Amino acid sequence: MNEGLTLDGLAVALRALRLLAVDFGHLSAPCVDVSTHFPNRLALSFHDDLAGFEAWRDALSIVPDAVTHSTQNDGRTRVLKATADFAGAALKLTGFAEIIPTPVGSAA
Repeated sequence: MNEGLTLDGLAVALRALRLLAVDFGHLSAPCVDVSTHFPNRLALSFHDDLAGFEAWRDALSIVPDAVTHSTQNDGRTRVLKATADFAGAALKLTGFAEIIPTPVGSAA
């Protein structure tokens, strides 16, 4: 934790969150993370909602080529990540979704 950090020290991330709520209040609600470890970062995550991730990516004008793709949990979870600057904050957008394996013998 940042010793001596006050709530005012999170003002950049909190201001960005306030603006997102005003400008994009019609979009899916993400999980929101503001941390004293990264006071100028605002993290938005979507669990089992890649459509929500994509809607926010599009609204924030993050081009599809800027999204990184990976897996975790032994390849059972798809992870999409993108970053952007918004209202002076470093915005981190993350989407998680379960990968449904194709049953053996099924057409791909």
